[in-house]
This record gives sequence, C-alpha cells and structure tokens, in this order.
Amino acid sequence: MQIHLIEKDQAGPLVQRLFDALERQSGSVSNFNKMLAHKPDVLRAFNQLSGAIWAEGTLVPKLKELAYLRVSILNGCAY
Repeated sequence: MQIHLIEKDQAGPLVQRLFDALERQSGSVSNFNKMLAHKPDVLRAFNQLSGAIWAEGTLVPKLKELAYLRVSILNGCAY
C-alpha cells in the first residue's frame, strides 16, 4: 500500500498555512508532514507536540536527537 503525499498546491487553506509555518521553521516540509496532511487536525496536533518536545528545556538538543534515534531503532523504524 502506498500513501500519496499532499503537496502544498493540492492542500486546503489550513494545510497550506501549516506548511508555510513548517517552511519558516525548517526550510522545507518533510514527507512525513506531507503524509499527515491527509488529516489536517492530526498534522496540527503533531506539530504542536513536536514543538513542545524540541523547545528549549532541560535536555540539550543533541541528547533529544539521540533519544529520538534510540526509540526509532528500538521500534524498528527504518525511516
């Protein structure tokens, strides 16, 4: 089964605004976010969660990145 990605020119107004915000933050929109765009409320919620996780806090970004990688490896995530 293949999931088609939503490109900005195919997206509704809400997703276009979310994509604009992602482009401002990171310079591009990842394929993962393009996949989540099929469900705009999920895309918005995931981006809020991601923002909270990556916000400045107790852990340095490098340690957060290592934790992210470790969990991906443990879950067999190849992406």
